[in-house]
Amino acid sequence: MSAARAVQSVYTAHPNCKVRQLSLPRLDIVIVNWNSGAQLCACLRSVAAASRAAHALDRVVVVDNGSTDGSADLPDALGLPLTVIRNEANRGFAAACNRGAAGSGAGYLLFLNPDARLAADALDTAVAFLEDPAHATIGICGVRLVDERGATHRSCTLHPAPRHFVAKMVGLDRLAPRLFPSHVMTEWDHAEDREVDHVMGAVFLVRRSLFERLGGFDERFFVYLEDLDLTLRAKQAGFGTVFLSRASAFHKGGGVSEQVKPARLYYSLHSRMRYGRKHFPPVVAWGLAAGTLLVEPVARAAGAVATGRWGEIGTTVRGFARLWRAALTGRGPVETAGR
Repeated sequence: MSAARAVQSVYTAHPNCKVRQLSLPRLDIVIVNWNSGAQLCACLRSVAAASRAAHALDRVVVVDNGSTDGSADLPDALGLPLTVIRNEANRGFAAACNRGAAGSGAGYLLFLNPDARLAADALDTAVAFLEDPAHATIGICGVRLVDERGATHRSCTLHPAPRHFVAKMVGLDRLAPRLFPSHVMTEWDHAEDREVDHVMGAVFLVRRSLFERLGGFDERFFVYLEDLDLTLRAKQAGFGTVFLSRASAFHKGGGVSEQVKPARLYYSLHSRMRYGRKHFPPVVAWGLAAGTLLVEPVARAAGAVATGRWGEIGTTVRGFARLWRAALTGRGPVETAGR
């Protein structure tokens, strides 16, 4: 048996007392928690209820990023091979994912948001797809995400070019979407399986061998775009990403970040600038950073005034004030986390 394909052996006794060995691909699940309240328990219950006909669940690792709401104090009755790792402070999503994945011996890693709930057959379907030898060059798999009404999120994206970030920066993707389309694939109804550039990280299945080959998530992304960066690096390494419409999960969207909108804005902008520095030519990256710091706050505030969204003005001011402080002091999100 190849060492590259981690499997769990299952033995079944036959009437003639001979033993048959069956092999199931092994899976570890990593969930990063930060004050997610009851959402985390609901997520874990969906994992416990999910079918395991086509995979063996080795570990469910909850990495708690310094929660203060007691959400990491999980009940014993979930019936899962559960491990809880507690970080004393919020060290960021990428770093927590990497810590949860460390030491895995499974063939596959599923990174699962606590505000997601799996459909019963989602894991079996996704793992079986990657197990198919015809899909050996597919390294990452996502599933169809639905809301409370069962409506499908249009969650897949292209790997963004600088023009996509510029259009978002000044609001052109909203004012003239046909001329300045977003990198989010909103024109596609997500009703069929498709190879795509990127799937949302809420339910993110990756081959462990590929994840380790790429060095895991880049921890310089505190939160946001770390999954986008990983799918781009996987593509550069020759591995594709697939969206499976036949597998699904509920996803609330926003999660606990709805509670801290200025911080969410800051982290998303900081990650965008980091993505530009990493993947675009230096002159383009500097231009993107300058536009983000100087042009975008004005454009956002003007848009909020024009549409009467007065609450967004305060969010914009506080989010960009934090971004400016980070830019002027050279201190990124990891150093300023929790302040």
